[in-house]
Amino acid sequence: MARKVLRTKLCDMLDIEYPILSAGMGPTLIGEKTGAPVQLVVAVSEAGGLGVLGGAGYTIDELREEIRKIKKMTDKPFGVDLLLPNKLVEVPGEVGAGPEEIPLSQALAFIPQEHRDWLDKIKSEMGLPDVDLMVQMKTTTMCPKEAVRVCLDEKVPLFCAGLGNPGFMVAEAHSLGMKVLGVTGNSKNAKRMADAGVDIIVAQGHEGGGHTGRIGTMALLPMAMDAAAPKPVLAAGGIGDGRGIAAALAMGCQGVWMGTRFLATKEGGALDINKQRILESNDEGTRVSQAYTGKTLRASYNKFHDLWDSAGLAPVPFPMQVLISSALMAGFIETGKLDYVGGLAGQVSGLIKEIKPAGQLLEELVEETVEILSVTLPGSVIVK
Repeated sequence: MARKVLRTKLCDMLDIEYPILSAGMGPTLIGEKTGAPVQLVVAVSEAGGLGVLGGAGYTIDELREEIRKIKKMTDKPFGVDLLLPNKLVEVPGEVGAGPEEIPLSQALAFIPQEHRDWLDKIKSEMGLPDVDLMVQMKTTTMCPKEAVRVCLDEKVPLFCAGLGNPGFMVAEAHSLGMKVLGVTGNSKNAKRMADAGVDIIVAQGHEGGGHTGRIGTMALLPMAMDAAAPKPVLAAGGIGDGRGIAAALAMGCQGVWMGTRFLATKEGGALDINKQRILESNDEGTRVSQAYTGKTLRASYNKFHDLWDSAGLAPVPFPMQVLISSALMAGFIETGKLDYVGGLAGQVSGLIKEIKPAGQLLEELVEETVEILSVTLPGSVIVK
């Protein structure tokens, strides 16, 4: 059976067969390598889409190693996603100076006393152990300049900024033959990134999993496209099947950036409990909170959301809030209190009922999209 054809200008730009990108999802827990690992990246790219490595959580050396693994496993284009803070600064001191890692208990000394007091109170009341996690000090999030440098040195085909504006590195990336993508939740930042020379803009609606904004996808997409024109815009947030892809293309998007649906695949790096949360979810099964990272982030609902809300505390700035959530999550997992555990996931979770191989999923997404655009829609809508 001949392969379906589904192409936009994005396919020519990125040298891919289908305008479907798997989002570069990162971990929610210190010490975990979850989200969008090498296996998912390779599976999506080999199937004709473009897989994106979730670079958050890796050390600088690990990021380089993972990029090189991908290159050995596929000759198809791929991307790497990093989280860039508002001000691109390094951890104090020169990279390479100081300890490579410190115990989580030591790292927690850097958060405010009232937050430490609350954390100790919860651990005592719930009988949570002091889990012996080690905090890597040379991660891509703590050392963003070094992480960007790795991507440039390795000539990653597509550099993706899941947070922040990557405009500062566009010129050098272009000189190396790379393309640059930025994710935004509003039209103002879409224009700012387009003006900075970013090649592709992802407009992610409030429905999306992980870090997300306040505007719904259907309202955001046309405004983002107008603001970023003539740059291509990809749709994200609430897209989990061919219906969502067809709708995005009909609105004028050049493709889609899909996270949750690819997270819930055999190659997706989510913990088993988090995949189960997605399968059990409905359209109201997620919640946006600053509890995990200090920034607004959508995850499968669990009792940790309520626990944090009851604290009455403001989150500490990203990425320090991750220390608090990791200390608790590790304790919840070790003691089997899984009602308090849930990973990043979007509202599209309610559509997902089966864990499939990523390559099979991509083929099914393409077939469904083509069927809608070529058969269903022309047969149900009359135009003159």
